[in-house]
Amino acid sequence: MQTPHYSTSALKVLLARCLPAAYLSPASLRPLAQLDIAASHAPTLRWILGSVAMAALASCGGGDSTTALATTPTSIITAAGSACRSVSIALDANQLPPGMAALAATSGVTVSSDGTTITIRTPDIPNHSSPYFQTTDARYVNDTRAGFVINPNRITAQNYVLRIPAQPACAASTSDTAMDAIGVASNGVVFFNQYAAGNAPLTSEIASFDLYAGHPAMRGNYHYHLEPSFLTASNKSALIGWALDGFPVYGPQNPGGSTPVLDACNGEFGATPEFPGGIYHYHASSAPPYLLGCYAGNKGTWSN
Repeated sequence: MQTPHYSTSALKVLLARCLPAAYLSPASLRPLAQLDIAASHAPTLRWILGSVAMAALASCGGGDSTTALATTPTSIITAAGSACRSVSIALDANQLPPGMAALAATSGVTVSSDGTTITIRTPDIPNHSSPYFQTTDARYVNDTRAGFVINPNRITAQNYVLRIPAQPACAASTSDTAMDAIGVASNGVVFFNQYAAGNAPLTSEIASFDLYAGHPAMRGNYHYHLEPSFLTASNKSALIGWALDGFPVYGPQNPGGSTPVLDACNGEFGATPEFPGGIYHYHASSAPPYLLGCYAGNKGTWSN
């Protein structure tokens, strides 16, 4: 795996985020202040410092809004160049789109809508077992899989609030996903994008994913970067959640088992059981960007 190239300032932010304070005294950081890694012509030095950053990233459990160094460097395409098409959605009696009632029924999650904006409040607690629960919790399970490396974080209740369009619409141009929440799964767990902290390749963290492809970040916010296998175990084409732009997210297959042909945002337009007339939607995939690589629609907001 290629070791990423970090600037001095980026590396210091990564170290401050991921390593204990005892290792971050002024004396320990002084050598970094005297280096310009990006301009250095010493490949060995860059490799060593990059490796330190990768080790730090492995303990982070993903980025969050307070420590992101930059927005995700995904490619930008116009809506006209993607598969996005806007359609009108028939909302139910609670002004929710088809399939969202399951999310609203999830323990601890509240979903409300004024017909324009859907507000989702979730504690971000998975409804399945994980080695990231405290060992005294009934949901704790010891993960003995070969190669699994548990990170030091533990699942902690959050206060995520996501506000997404009730009628998702294609944007004039796509926009990048950023660190932390890019959507929410149908069990109330938030989706993260395809990058680890500092926009590093996710390969530095995959070994720490539990049986259902999730793990917590440093604040205890559990999340999925990949297909949440708990939600697709019996149906690979299942509706698994919603992106921040309001478009639905499905498993890696189309109904009937075919493989979808996806655009740069990991989406396509087509019929689904919930939207038989067709809708733009994202799919989980086995390769990056895993869930969605950019927003095809006008994205909403989130806080935690």
